Amino acid sequence: MIMAKDKLIGVDLGGTTIKFAILTDKGEVQQKWSIQTNILEDGKHIVPDIIDSINHHLNIYQLSRERIIGIGMGTPGTVDRVAGAVKGGYNLGWANEQDVKGPIEDGTGFPLTIDNDANVAALGEAWKGAGNNDDDVSFITLGTGVGGGLVANGQLIHGVAGAGGEVGHIIVEPNGYECTCGNNGCLEQYASATGVVHLAQDFAEQYVGDSKLKKMINDGDEVTSKIIFDLAKEGDYLANETVDKLAYYLGFAAAAISNILNPSAIVIGGGVAAAGEFLRSRVEKNWQIFAFPTVRTSTKVKLAELGNDAGVIGAASLAK
Repeated sequence: MIMAKDKLIGVDLGGTTIKFAILTDKGEVQQKWSIQTNILEDGKHIVPDIIDSINHHLNIYQLSRERIIGIGMGTPGTVDRVAGAVKGGYNLGWANEQDVKGPIEDGTGFPLTIDNDANVAALGEAWKGAGNNDDDVSFITLGTGVGGGLVANGQLIHGVAGAGGEVGHIIVEPNGYECTCGNNGCLEQYASATGVVHLAQDFAEQYVGDSKLKKMINDGDEVTSKIIFDLAKEGDYLANETVDKLAYYLGFAAAAISNILNPSAIVIGGGVAAAGEFLRSRVEKNWQIFAFPTVRTSTKVKLAELGNDAGVIGAASLAK
């Protein structure tokens, strides 16, 4: 009796945790678990840990290995999708190029497909989240950096060297803040969790009025993006000015992407997007100003819907 191949395995590799899920081929999550990422000794434990965890859980769930279609995986860094190797995975301790595909396929017996983590989250949102399984969905993720994934005609845009969809490096302020990439004025320096704080500190220097945020900055208290948004919601003037400026930059970049690709939705996700409708509506207001008229009436600015599951769901879709 030959069993139907009807299960996908998704792996979302992050700097602190590795998330796993077993899904149906229709994208329904059936089991999920996670382990800590062990980045010690140049990250040499990561791949063996992934192999052990998958094999262990297939045994726990008594799932026949014949039913597995394959494994899909999202990872930080630049991914050579053909070779299945990762370059620049610095937050994983991978200073040198790391072979991922070979060892995992050997260790599990399943084919592995791998892509960048922001691309994979975009696939997840496009398939089962805010993208409603449309063929044209653009995704911006706001976290410690700003990442993105662009799905056009049902395919991720990779470009010739894998840098397609690097939306965090759209220049939104010519000659602006210096970026880790070496350029100045990248979106990442304004809309990431650290970028918002940088904006707030700059604004605090010029602002002379009454503000709890200004007092916190002057006192050297720890200020996070969440604190800035919470204070803005409470009506703090400086916090609101900061959020308005972030929304301006994000709306500008989102409109640029929308004008090029005219997706059904431009989806905003990641930690900073936890600010929800409070942020989305302000971004949309700026987006309206910069969007091409036809795009304004056909593309929607939406919040991501899958939260932490976008990565494993999108990763699993790679295995289809």
